[in-house]
Amino acid sequence: QARVVESGGGLVQAGGSLRLSCVASDIFSIGFSGWYRQAPGKQRELVASITNTDSTEYGDFVKGRFTISRDHDKNTVYLQVNDQEPADTDVYYCEQENRQRRYWGQGTQVTVSS
Repeated sequence: QARVVESGGGLVQAGGSLRLSCVASDIFSIGFSGWYRQAPGKQRELVASITNTDSTEYGDFVKGRFTISRDHDKNTVYLQVNDQEPADTDVYYCEQENRQRRYWGQGTQVTVSS
């Protein structure tokens, strides 16, 4: 059964770092993967994306603190977040997309304390 599972969230102090992981199972020919975040009552926004050729894009707010990468052999996409700020507190969602459809994970909570 096709699924996307995120992990790596948690509680971190401001200035700290986290690496989020997103594993795709039974999803083939993934062309696009993205990390999004969403706070309660707000729209989901793109943090970073990466294509199957490792071309990357970042949201306007990223300012160099986020890095997206992909391990093709493990079918895993990572989001490294450094120098975290309290404003980074959100649920982070991973999307994996092929020509048939978009697959979403359940999200992983990141909480940054000041």
